Amino acid sequence: MPELAVEVTRGPLVESRHRVSLAVVDGTGRDVLRAGDAEALVFPRSAVKVFQALPLVESGTADRFGFTEGDLSLACASHSGEAGHVERVGAILARAGLGEGDLECGCHWPFDASVARDLARSGETPTQLHNNCSGKHAGFLCTAVHLGEDTTRYVTPGHAVQRRVRAVLAGLVGLPEDALPMGIDGCSIPTFAAPLRGFAAGFAALASGQGVAPERAAAGQRLMDACMAEPWMMSGTGRACLRLMETAPGRVFAKTGAEGVFCGAVPELGVGFALKAEDGTTRAAEAAVAAILARLFETEDPALSERYGEQARPALRNWEGVEVGGLRVVGLGSGAAAI
Repeated sequence: MPELAVEVTRGPLVESRHRVSLAVVDGTGRDVLRAGDAEALVFPRSAVKVFQALPLVESGTADRFGFTEGDLSLACASHSGEAGHVERVGAILARAGLGEGDLECGCHWPFDASVARDLARSGETPTQLHNNCSGKHAGFLCTAVHLGEDTTRYVTPGHAVQRRVRAVLAGLVGLPEDALPMGIDGCSIPTFAAPLRGFAAGFAALASGQGVAPERAAAGQRLMDACMAEPWMMSGTGRACLRLMETAPGRVFAKTGAEGVFCGAVPELGVGFALKAEDGTTRAAEAAVAAILARLFETEDPALSERYGEQARPALRNWEGVEVGGLRVVGLGSGAAAI
């Protein structure tokens, strides 16, 4: 397979190099782009929250509790813990007769330093509502309420909520459930590993409607449409997911995950993508996904391709604001990694 890497320069030298594995697949299951080890088993972490939210829509829970596009976007979010996120999660839980104490995701300070400082200045400490996964967990809890299930220990592998998620994920990546290695994610739910290519194929199926039941495709498209319509709710101020989706409103879905993972889809092209920076570096994954989008729109929309290309080449500046280097993606030139 071609090698894809993100190089970090300082002055005239390459100071660091991050290898990236990539799969881009269309709705027929054809490989569109591929680099590195696309068959490597990876934990997708938060990059597949759309998969995890499918039961929320398919079960009728979202309709019963009046989920808006913003609510659905939040159910797929790794949010920044800003006031709008926290308040909305609380409101979603209240509709199901629940509250912050019913969450089992744990609490942490908002990942965005400025948001965390503002919270500290106000004399407050974070609650579970500030957890970046609280929107997803609110969706889990609402689904359990709707289906008459126990809402305690909903994060455990044996709970019906997580069994449904495992079945959905296995179906989308095309593997038996018992073939998915399990780990525990930062928010305490199970995370299941699969080949990188499988995640790309799953997003392609949802985006194109091919190779998947119409009801599942409709649910997936509803969730991705909600995220594209309300990208701030799915991410937060200044976040890469927000920037990538706002660059092409309604045309690109992109979702980050921990340890250098990114997944998403370009519905108009009927493709899904998944990548992992092998060393888990977020900056490399963010540059790589922008480069992939630039490559995908190269023929369809050259102006948009160039805007993504600029995002794939961010400058590095020191504390005085002086440009000292930058990032660049190599191995994904025109045609270089095409199948």
